[in-house]
Amino acid sequence: MTASGPLVGYKVIELAGIGPNPMCAMMLADMGAEVIHVDRVTDSGLGIHVDPKYMLLNRGRRSIAVDLKQPEGVELVLRLVSGADALIEGFRPGVTERLGLGPEDCLSRNEKLVYGRVTGWGQHGLLAKAAGHDINYISLTGAAYAIGRDDQPPAPPLNLVGDFGGGGMLLALGVVAALLEAQKSGKGQVVDAAMTDGASVLMTALYGMHGAGAWTDDRQSNFLDGGAHFYNAYETKDAKFISIASIESKFYAEFLERTGYDDPKHEAHQDKGQWAENRVLMADLIKTKTRDEWCDVLEGTDVCFAPILSMSEAPSHPHNVSRETFVEENGVTQPAPAPRFSRTPSQIQSPPSVPGSDTANVLNDWGFSGAEIDSLVKSRTVT
Repeated sequence: MTASGPLVGYKVIELAGIGPNPMCAMMLADMGAEVIHVDRVTDSGLGIHVDPKYMLLNRGRRSIAVDLKQPEGVELVLRLVSGADALIEGFRPGVTERLGLGPEDCLSRNEKLVYGRVTGWGQHGLLAKAAGHDINYISLTGAAYAIGRDDQPPAPPLNLVGDFGGGGMLLALGVVAALLEAQKSGKGQVVDAAMTDGASVLMTALYGMHGAGAWTDDRQSNFLDGGAHFYNAYETKDAKFISIASIESKFYAEFLERTGYDDPKHEAHQDKGQWAENRVLMADLIKTKTRDEWCDVLEGTDVCFAPILSMSEAPSHPHNVSRETFVEENGVTQPAPAPRFSRTPSQIQSPPSVPGSDTANVLNDWGFSGAEIDSLVKSRTVT
């Protein structure tokens, strides 16, 4: 398949990791960059043992397996770095430096290299070297505390806010921005993407409202956190769910008209004192119809409505089908690349690779001789 996307021609080295690093690499690859996935020569020990074709974050790039404990393995990666535009890694601070693949090592081989790194706590700070996962990082930013019902502990929002939104996408943006700058300056730099920073940036608007006194720390007391009856999720008659988001006055008016909800003076719209009672009344109303019946009444209107679909249901929804939001590749249904470009469309360049399956071909393409490749295989520097 011929590569397609706005990043065609860029070369990226990805040191294998989990969570945000492969998310960033997938996005760069979807946009056409040639991303080489540098995997381990042995099992990663991540506890994830599924057919590689389902490891969708690894799609779109070739894999080489390198033993970075051997000097020859480190030298191999540095040689790749000399011909790359960027390198991305997601280890704890100091790990790549100890391997001999830190920013100074790599930039000494290629002064134009963009060195992207993503961690939970950042490259410096009091917690920089501590272990953690998504929920820990978003806990420190106010994001975790704000999500959930008032009578329950904060609800983990999967690992979307820290790992993927605040980490992988933040790193992708940082790498692309640094690549643009390198075109002008001729020099690379280090991109430090911390999930605490990313989750904090995602909370910017809410911090503004909090500072203005328009947002409180109490969960389920604000208009976006399930406090309002007109911005909430409700169970239907058939034990499924719908979402309503009639924030603006004109949308709330249509919400009242189409649902038959009793608030003729719109008093409950902005009166927070009435929200809790109205949530109960709304819940009772929504349970009078099935999800499909509510779709017949509300879907496609300005009520701001959608059925809450499971992952099994979402790919077949007519809107998603019409936009090809999900695609099937190699027998696996998965989200299509985003965003969309009018002239240089992104695409899934290839299915996820089996770790190390492309080693010889990649090294040959990147200028290693047959004798060099044979020597590396013989010494088990690569597999």
